[in-house]
Amino acid sequence: MVVMVRQWSVLGEGPVHAARQMALLFTVGIALTVVKALSVPADQQPVFVGLAALQAVAAAAGWWPIWARLHPWAPLALTLPAFVVLSVSMWAAGGLAAGAAPFFVLVFVWIGLHFSARAVLAVAPVALLAYLTPVIIAGRLAGILLSAALFIPTLVAVAALIARQVDHQRRDRAALRRAERWRAALTSTLAHDVRSPLTSVQFVLETLHDDEGDLPPAQRRKFTEMALRQTARIRRLATSLLDADRVDADGRLRLDLQPVPLRAAIDDALAHLQAPITVDMDHDVKVRADPARLEQILINLLTNALRHGEPPIVISAAPAPASGGQVALCVRDHGLGVPDDKREVLFSRFSSTDAAPESVGLGLWITRELARAHGGDVVYTPADPGACFTVTLPAADPAPADPADDRP
Repeated sequence: MVVMVRQWSVLGEGPVHAARQMALLFTVGIALTVVKALSVPADQQPVFVGLAALQAVAAAAGWWPIWARLHPWAPLALTLPAFVVLSVSMWAAGGLAAGAAPFFVLVFVWIGLHFSARAVLAVAPVALLAYLTPVIIAGRLAGILLSAALFIPTLVAVAALIARQVDHQRRDRAALRRAERWRAALTSTLAHDVRSPLTSVQFVLETLHDDEGDLPPAQRRKFTEMALRQTARIRRLATSLLDADRVDADGRLRLDLQPVPLRAAIDDALAHLQAPITVDMDHDVKVRADPARLEQILINLLTNALRHGEPPIVISAAPAPASGGQVALCVRDHGLGVPDDKREVLFSRFSSTDAAPESVGLGLWITRELARAHGGDVVYTPADPGACFTVTLPAADPAPADPADDRP
């Protein structure tokens, strides 16, 4: 029942709901036109019958499902039969606008609620023509001046004001949705990213707890250093991700952008993983990134390769070709790769592609969100053999343009 109500609802945004609301206006117009037809002389009744038929066709068109596949401005076409009906009604009334004026207002309010101020201005000449034509035919020059200088311009101003106000509220709602989305994402990120360091800390504590003095001092020191390193990482994650100011007023993730040497960032990430991973970089490049978020991206991709791929695992970085100042960072393993039927949802939240019992399906989704927050992205490409995940990030020092490029 709920599905049916939503399917036939007239309340909402977008071209479908706009068309349905105009269909309701036509339905009201049909009832008023029929009443008017019964109150006029018999020789005038065919005119109103024709207007009722035109409105019936327009009302039926308003419920046509095709509006969802057309341009967002497509429902504005329904104003044409509306203005025809209003213009003919004024002509039948001898050029008087008393009966048609409220419906002119309703049409412009409808435009303001669903379309931009530019759409209001685009429709204004048609409305002015529809209003002036019966007035000119009736010879009411005073009405011409009144409509040209006051009535239609006032309607345009009111509709444009409504459109701007609705657009402002839409932007506020969009910013709120972005902010809530990022706050939920940051909470999920914290829950996801503390799992690995907590596991390491637990391993160290259990090892030291069970030790009966057999571990040499150097080994004990190595274990405690690993635990301290992972604990520091958990503290950084909690501090940065739960910061109330991490999401700005526009609902976007606030980043501490700075030039970051990529090789050093990779080495720091490898120190947390303690795994055999090859770094293949011709030279050190710098990216413009938030160091903490970059660490998350690197660790998520490397952990994903360790968990699902096979060695050797290679991480490399180089300027992305034809990318306009971007750096491509690639993590490649030599496993089985991602099955074809799983690639479409690979970066979705709580992805079902990860069958590992310790995984919650957030790592790749988090990686993509963080990359896009930096102005980059992450993509998967099959390797032969294995999988390759490529993150693009803005370069900190874009290569200067060749002066020869400015010559004719």
